[in-house]
Amino acid sequence: MGLYNNRIVVKVGTSTLTNDAGKSDLRTTDRLVCVLSDIQNMGYEVVLVSSGAIAVGRNKLNMTSKPDSMRMKQAAAAVGQCSLMYLYDKFFGDYDKTVAQILLNAEDIEQEEKKENLINTFNALLEMGVIPIVNENDSVSYKEIESEDRLFGDNDMLSAVVAVLCRARHLVILSDIDGFYDHDPRLYPNAKLIEQIDTIDDSVYALAGGAGSRRGTGGMRTKLQAAALATSQGTDTIVTNGKHPEALYDIVKGLHAGTLFPGKI
Repeated sequence: MGLYNNRIVVKVGTSTLTNDAGKSDLRTTDRLVCVLSDIQNMGYEVVLVSSGAIAVGRNKLNMTSKPDSMRMKQAAAAVGQCSLMYLYDKFFGDYDKTVAQILLNAEDIEQEEKKENLINTFNALLEMGVIPIVNENDSVSYKEIESEDRLFGDNDMLSAVVAVLCRARHLVILSDIDGFYDHDPRLYPNAKLIEQIDTIDDSVYALAGGAGSRRGTGGMRTKLQAAALATSQGTDTIVTNGKHPEALYDIVKGLHAGTLFPGKI
């Protein structure tokens, strides 16, 4: 079956949802929710893949530093996921939108029966005008926090998996920079934004840095891996700055924003 041209999956990371002090960035979150709600009003079906549970939970629990042990990370994730969904429910509710929470483990994708049920759930929610909010189930799945065996990474790969499951035309990965550069713009002031990358090969991976911001764990390499998966199934993938969610208007209109990785089929 083909792609749904009116389906868009948007991934937002911890660095977008929090400020430099590690607190929730309410203004950016509200702007993002407003744009997503408006895009749905334009006739698009929207899925939001959201990181941030551990960071929000750490703040809620008054932790002065990132938790080191697995049990404390999972405890922070459990607390943070409640707070995160509360914020989303509140902000989306202000725009008269209904949201649903979907928490995933790797086996939900790897087991065929679970995967089929998951696809049916997404389709049912989207058909009813609900906006699914997806995250890894960090409170129970140790693999998705720090294991080398983890499937999803920092939700970048999860967003690509969700885009493939939902057969979405667009996957938008919101980053803490404007897109993919020929050098790290935080280290090289003259770095140039690459507007389109047609082939993700070793030379492109060589340009990718390591981990991302100090509040998140994802870097450009995980975004390239996500783009490679999504584009292989025909989904156009765009990496752009999460602090400027209004770029989503240009994306759905087919205009330039950030770095485009065109779908292959």
